[in-house]
Amino acid sequence: MGYGKIIEFIDQGKIYCTLCIQDKGNKLHLLTPLNQQINISPKRALMVSNTSIDSQGNREEILSRLKQIDLLRDTLKKDICVRDLWELIKDEKESYDYKYLAQLCFGDIVTDDHVSALVRALFDDKLYFKLKDGRFVPYTEEKIEEIVRQKGEETLKEERLNAGSSWLREALQNGTSLNADADKSVIEMLIELAIHGREAPDIKYGTELLLRAGITNIGEARTILIRLGVWEEDEPVDLYKFNIRTSFNDEQLREACSVGDIDIPGREDLRHLPAFTVDGPSTRDFDDALSIELVDDFVHIGIHIADVTGVITPESLLDREASLRGSSLYLPGRQIPMLPEELSNNTLSLLEGKDRPAVSLLARFDKAGILQDFRFTPSIIRVRRHWTYDLVNEIYDREEEFSIMHRLCEIMRKKRIEQGALILSLPEPSFELNEDSSVSIKMISQETPSRMMVAEMAILYNWLAARFCRDNNIPLLYRGQKDPSERLAMEEAGYVYYVFMQRKKLFPLVIDTAPSPHSGLGLDAYSNLSSPIRRYFDLVCQRQIKHFLYHGSAMYNKEELEKIRISVAPALKDLNMIKRNSQNYWILKYLKAHIGEDLSAIILDVMKNRYRIILTDLFYVTEMKREAGQDFKTGKGVVVKVKKSDPWEDILKVEYSGSL
Repeated sequence: MGYGKIIEFIDQGKIYCTLCIQDKGNKLHLLTPLNQQINISPKRALMVSNTSIDSQGNREEILSRLKQIDLLRDTLKKDICVRDLWELIKDEKESYDYKYLAQLCFGDIVTDDHVSALVRALFDDKLYFKLKDGRFVPYTEEKIEEIVRQKGEETLKEERLNAGSSWLREALQNGTSLNADADKSVIEMLIELAIHGREAPDIKYGTELLLRAGITNIGEARTILIRLGVWEEDEPVDLYKFNIRTSFNDEQLREACSVGDIDIPGREDLRHLPAFTVDGPSTRDFDDALSIELVDDFVHIGIHIADVTGVITPESLLDREASLRGSSLYLPGRQIPMLPEELSNNTLSLLEGKDRPAVSLLARFDKAGILQDFRFTPSIIRVRRHWTYDLVNEIYDREEEFSIMHRLCEIMRKKRIEQGALILSLPEPSFELNEDSSVSIKMISQETPSRMMVAEMAILYNWLAARFCRDNNIPLLYRGQKDPSERLAMEEAGYVYYVFMQRKKLFPLVIDTAPSPHSGLGLDAYSNLSSPIRRYFDLVCQRQIKHFLYHGSAMYNKEELEKIRISVAPALKDLNMIKRNSQNYWILKYLKAHIGEDLSAIILDVMKNRYRIILTDLFYVTEMKREAGQDFKTGKGVVVKVKKSDPWEDILKVEYSGSL
């Protein structure tokens, strides 16, 4: 069928004009104008001539003839205006064979060369026709517009790739500024690659960009960002991954600065109370203060929470922004507040010597630590002194106010334990970034006298606020927790092992508009209102109780509170993940500097091929390979050696080093 025919086919985007010198049925043996012989399947033939030429003649004459045919067809192609042809038939909505379209261009009498010229013209200009099942179909006007737009985008993309890769290559070799638009697009692409790797939304573009700059590994994106000075060595990439809002816009800042004087009328003046704060040395947003007085053999406790509600009104710019953030975020070396610093660190903060609005709990206890009565009141207070945890620890047993408060808090904690509370606290890591970019870790005990007192006072405020709202039918976002699936006893393995095992038996906390017991705290009702500067749920709950105090009714009904809970919960989940990831990162960075060193550990779980262990110096859970012949029991103390630690890839490898 094909022997002696001129056969054209497409290969790598080009039409080839060849002579069939042998037809084997399922394979055509072809001769090209360049005297090359190739084999193709008959299905690949784009066009087969009607006429034949002698394939047995002189080879040079055959090649010359092939070249002449090829040249003639290219010459005829130039006489075809594809757009004019499309205009002629665009409304017919049919498909057309090659010959018919060639006749429209050249007249009724056409040769193989005319038909080939037509095919070549439409193949070169693919804007107006598509080839389908051996026939040409004209595109609609809408499709042509889409193709033109896509080509424009592809052209722009190619220009961006060339400009971006050139800039990146120059920046890495010689250093340059980061001002041009090309620079910004490259930086954005590098950030996408560093965060998402192969899962980056435009991975093909990013890979091509790096390839043109001479970089074959997309894993280099993070290193490049650091070299360019865009990222720091320990950039918190989760802020990008979770789209965390790290700054406030000009309109929000103007609203923060427009806050007027404190609304004193209607507030109880408590500035005579000796109010103080107890916080860490780096705290700047003071949202809770305490006071204590002895009156007629009774202990009068004041817990004063910064009143944020008078400044952050519902549906204001700052309220909407706070609801989107959900909470302030505290990371090593970086703080991202829920409210602008002008408010969180100044106007709303319970600063020493400044008059500040608060929602105060005034509670009266007898000397045995039994609660006699309590009330909430909108107040005006003045903090007399800022204390740090460490300083209070040094003097609490010598200063009467702290000594009495400490004794009272011990009584309250003991009562909660009798009611089922579980004390499962462990030291928490505090990270210090050194000048040489290394990290030091200090484990901060949560059971010191000062921290225990502050924690118990906050628990008291939140418990009594929940009771107050429950008993007065004030809708609230309550926090509850079911009884654990099992209550464990302390074993020989010790307190740390007990805490981890008991935590596994706990049910998750539940936030609901219906009050329920909080078994972990040993209380019949609980909520969170003690940090309205830092947590949006606390701000919402503060609005409820304050509105009732002023007007005898709540600001939100249950349905409105439920909508707030559902809308804010995802942001809080993300923040918890970021804090957990950040802590893991810094612990792994610390361990990276201690490769080969021994660490104490406890076997937490035994699995088929590995053990889950606790690094007891850091209270960090990881895994250790289970070697042949090993049969350690849970609770067993072991020594492990750090083999590898990669904070960026979240990898830690340890191996067994000995028993304790």
